Amino acid sequence: MRSENAIMPSRREFLSDALGIGLITASNWPIRDGKARSMYGQSDRSTVNSGRATRNSSLTWEVFLAPSIPAVAPDVAPGETARPWPPISSTLISGERDAVLVDTPITIEQSGALADWVVASGKNLTRIYATHGHGDHFFGTRTILERLPGARFVARPEVIEIMRQQASPESLETFWNPRFPGQIASQLAIAEELTGDVINLEGHDLVSVPLGFTDTASTTCLHVPSIGLIVAGDAAYNGNHLHLSESPDQQKRQEWIAALDKMESLKPRAVIAGHKRVGNDDSPRIIGETRKYIRDFERVVLQTTTARELYDEMVKLYPDWINRGALWTSVRAVKP
Repeated sequence: MRSENAIMPSRREFLSDALGIGLITASNWPIRDGKARSMYGQSDRSTVNSGRATRNSSLTWEVFLAPSIPAVAPDVAPGETARPWPPISSTLISGERDAVLVDTPITIEQSGALADWVVASGKNLTRIYATHGHGDHFFGTRTILERLPGARFVARPEVIEIMRQQASPESLETFWNPRFPGQIASQLAIAEELTGDVINLEGHDLVSVPLGFTDTASTTCLHVPSIGLIVAGDAAYNGNHLHLSESPDQQKRQEWIAALDKMESLKPRAVIAGHKRVGNDDSPRIIGETRKYIRDFERVVLQTTTARELYDEMVKLYPDWINRGALWTSVRAVKP
C-alpha cells in the first residue's frame, strides 16, 4: 500500500490568452492516498481503452482557466463601464494514460484553446463531465469533442434537464447569443446520462455528488477521494461575487449552504471553483468563504431597503472580489 503521506505530483494552473497558454502557478499539494471509497453508487465502467484497472498510480489534476471576456450586457453595475464575464475553470484529472475533463467554457475560441491544452497533455481523454447545467460550463464541449471524438460527454440526468433549458432556442436568443454574439457554437452538445454515480479512472473513483440547489438547480460536484479533490463547479466561488439572482428567496440560499456543508463533510484537501480569480489557490477554505458570503448577503438584505444600498454594502464587505456584475443582478433579483 502506498504511504499515507505520499506527495501528489505538482498541481498546475494554466491561463489561456490570445497568444496561447501560459503557466501561472505551480505548487505541490500534500495529498494522502487515503482509504476512502465511494458510497454513492456503481461505477461508470465503460471507459474508453481502460476498463476497471487496478489502482497502481496516483492521479494528478490541473486547472485550465479561460480568461475573463467582455459580455454585451443590457445593464452594468454602478460605477462600472463594462460587464466582464468571470474566468471559467476546467479541470483535467489524469492517470498514467487516461484523463477526465470537468466542465468546458462558453465560446468557440476559449474551447479551442482548452482543446489544444488537453491534446498537449498527451492523455487519452475518456470523459467530459458537467457539474451543472449553466451554459458557461458546457457550451464549449462540442468544440472539444470535434478534436477528441473518443471522449464521452456525461452528466447526471437532472443536470441534463437544465442543460436542455439553457441550450433551448429561447435561452440562446434572449440571453446567451446577445451577450456573446457570434462566439457560441451553432450546434451544442448535450450530455448523455451518467451510468451510476462513479466514473472509473484507472482504478480510482471519481464520484458524482448531487448537491441540489446552489447557484442554480440540480448542481453537483465531482469528488476524487483518493487525492482529496473536489471539483465544485458553481457550488463554490473563489474570489468572485456569487450568482444569487436565481435564489432571491432565503430558502434557496439555505439550500446552497446545505450543499456547502455536504462538500465540507467530505474533508477535501483541494477545492476547484467554477469561477475563480486568477492566481488564487484552490484551498478548501473557499467553501467557508462562499458560505460566509451567503450569510453576509442574508444579513445585509435585512438591513437595507434598495438594491443599490445592498450592492454598496456588499462591495464594502468584498472590495477585492471580481464580477460585480453578478452582484448587481443578484441584488436586483432580491430587491427589484
